[in-house]
Formats: sequence, structure tokens, C-alpha cells
Amino acid sequence: MFTGGMGLGNTAVVILAAGRGTRMRSAMAKALHPLGGVPLVEHVVRAVRLAGLSTPWVVVGFQAERVEEILEAKAYSVRQPLLRGTGDALLRALDAIGDGYDQVLVLYGDGPLVPPDLIQELLAVHQAGGAACTLVSTMMPDPSGYGRIVRAADGQVAAIAEEREASPAQRAIREINTGLGVWRVAGLRRILAELPWHGEEQYLTDAVTGLLAQGAKVEAMVAPDCKRVMGINTRRELAEAEAIMRRLTLDRMLEAGVTILDPATTYIDAEVEIGQDTVIHPMTFLRGATKVGRDCELGPMTTITASRLADGVVVTRSVVEQSVLASKARVGPFSHLRAGTSLDRDVKIGNFVELKNTRVGIGTKAGHHAYLGDATIGGRVNIGAGTIIVNYDGIAKNPTFIGDEAFVGCNVNLVAPVEIGPGAYVAAGSTVTQNVPGEALAIARARQENKTGWVTTWKLQGGDRAPRP
Repeated sequence: MFTGGMGLGNTAVVILAAGRGTRMRSAMAKALHPLGGVPLVEHVVRAVRLAGLSTPWVVVGFQAERVEEILEAKAYSVRQPLLRGTGDALLRALDAIGDGYDQVLVLYGDGPLVPPDLIQELLAVHQAGGAACTLVSTMMPDPSGYGRIVRAADGQVAAIAEEREASPAQRAIREINTGLGVWRVAGLRRILAELPWHGEEQYLTDAVTGLLAQGAKVEAMVAPDCKRVMGINTRRELAEAEAIMRRLTLDRMLEAGVTILDPATTYIDAEVEIGQDTVIHPMTFLRGATKVGRDCELGPMTTITASRLADGVVVTRSVVEQSVLASKARVGPFSHLRAGTSLDRDVKIGNFVELKNTRVGIGTKAGHHAYLGDATIGGRVNIGAGTIIVNYDGIAKNPTFIGDEAFVGCNVNLVAPVEIGPGAYVAAGSTVTQNVPGEALAIARARQENKTGWVTTWKLQGGDRAPRP
């Protein structure tokens, strides 16, 4: 942990996230593209927090409102109305931050894999070295397209050679500039204001040239893993980062005591939390801010999104979205829990059952082929196969209430709004349009009539040569 000296309180943090990201070939701002289910820039904000630093300032530009929305209460924002490059972006951030900081840490919204401990080490190196600027560099197998770190004989940074201006000898250098760094604030505003223009942009890397021209000391700390400091500029790089993020997430789960039977076919987003001794079967997707308790069994072929599962829950070959499942609830196979579903403990939802905006009480069972929408269902209720809650009248969704220990037979239609009282029975094949009192039996179907000898008479009249009635 970075301690002593100036202290973390004297470090302002700026994340540059204003760019459009044209190489992504997307209508969405680059900072908003998801990685492990979380926008790129949010990963950087989280790394800053885990490194023990203060709330960062995020420079936004393209689709500024959307970026600000996802970072609400997590970061301060600074607008860059005209996208005039990283140098102009940092200058605007310094103007917004004001005085009171001795140094500024600069990160990028498209660098989501940077580890918090690397940030801490960078600050420690900067403090110990007394440089005007300490950059993060890394060794690249193929440095094409990156600015090279040119070092003097004493190991200090002598220049940053951009690819288009580099000599053949400089192009052979494998150490590249990642753009991450810590800058001494004193005198930085003046340097940024005087940066040269490249078309309509000013580049922060030119500030290094300015410092070196003044005789200031510039250092570069080499990051050991080039993948962790990579910037994402294309869809291909996004896919590479996704694979790294997924591996990191799965490793974290495995170390926490989660059994993942086949990591190659298991996809878990970065925000997901899973309790000890839970078993994840192949082809399982856990998305969003999902929280799973202990001793659960999920999958195979299951997707759970933004839901909370208590201890001992089993979900098999099913989809669960924005739902809450209490302890020992069982779902599936082939069921769909849509948004707003809540299952109390020991509930069993069997095969081909769909629920939406429905609360199900303790010990209730819906075993087969049912639709339960906009309903409140009590405890120890039996929902027979083929039960449909007819919640939509063409204009509005209507509620249904089923009391404790009610019994709903097979192939029943409950036409909402309707209430089934506690302990009531609904006979199989009924279409219920009126409330059923508690302990009552509701029969709502045509009375069966058997006509003795009808088939013989029909055949004698030639009916067997004509379509049956």
C-alpha cells in the first residue's frame, strides 16, 4: 500500500474518457462498451477506489450524459465540449479540480484491466524518485503503433518517439508508453496550455517533451504484464480483454471456494458474487450484479441476470432475470423467471413454467407448464399443470391473489383480477372469472353429457362416411 510522503490526499485522479472511439465502429461511446458486464470506464473508477485514492474526476465528451449517468455518485465529471485531445482534456480537468493537490494521477477510460496494486506502486515510485512525471511503460512483443520509450545512458527517460517520427533504431525498441502516469501539478497547467497542435488536437505525450526540454526529470516504471495496461481501441482488443477479465473473475471464484466444473464454458460477470461450495455446471451465464449464496447448484445451460439467490438454491436449464429466490428454492428445467419474481423458501418451480412480477409463498409448487403473471401466491399452494393466469385484458395488467394452501387443478384459467381464498379448491379445466371464497370448491366448466348409443346411431345414418361433428 502506498503510504507516507505527500500522502494519498495530495493526489488528484483524472480519468480521460471523452473520446468517441472511432476504431470501435460503434454509435456508442467507447467508455460505455461493456467488459464483464460493466462499462469500461467503471472498471477504472473501481480500480482507483480499491487503490485507496479519492473520488476521481472523469473527463467526458462524446455522449457525456450517458457516461455521467453510469458514474453517478462514483466520480466527478468534467466536460470537454470539443474533443481536442488528451492534453486539452487534462487541462480542463485541472481547471475544474482547482488548487490543493501536489500531483495528478492520469488514467484512461479505455484501460479497464489496470490493477489497483499497480496504481499504488506507481505512486510509490513517483514519490521516491522525485520526478516531475512518472509514466507507466511496458514491454510489447510487437510495439507497432505505440510511442517508444527512449532512455538515456543513466536509464532516465530521454524522449518518447512516436511511431510516425521514430528512427529505425527507435522502432526496434520494445518498451512502449501506455499513457498512464503521475504528474507534478506545479507548472503543468502552463505546459499543457502551450502544447503544439496536431490538427485539432493536443496530445498529453507532448507534455513529456516539454518537461524534458526544461531539464525536468521524467521516469518510466515498467509494468510486468502488458495485457493489464492495454488500451482498448478495437472490437478485437475488446474481445481479448473480455477473455482476460473472464479468467480473472473465474480465478477469484475458484479461490473463494466455488466449484466450476468447466471454466471454458462458464461466463461470470465481474460484479457477480457467489458463496462457498456452490457448484456451477457448464454453459452457465451469471450476469450483472447477481448475488448467489452458499451450497447452490446452477446449470447446466442456465442464465441468471441481476438476481439474488439465497443458500441452497437449485436452478437447472432455466432463465432467471431480476428475481429474488429464497433458500432451497428449486427452478427448472426449462423455466423462465422474469423481472419482479420472488420465491420464498422451499418453493418448487418445475419444467416449462413462466413467472413475471409474481411472489410465491413458502413451499408452494408449480410443477408443469404454467404461466403465473402479476400474482401474489400464498404458501403451500398447489398450481396444477396447464394453469394460466390471464393477467392482460388488452389494456392493463391485472392482479391475482391466491391464498395459503389453495389447490388449483390442471388446465385452469384464472381471469384477473380475481382472488382465490385460503384453502379453496379450483376444479381442473375451470375458467375462473369470479372470486372464490376460502375453503370453497370452484367449478367453472361446461357440464359433461354422455349420449348412450350415439355412435351406433350416427354410423347407421351414414355418419361414418362424413366428417365427425
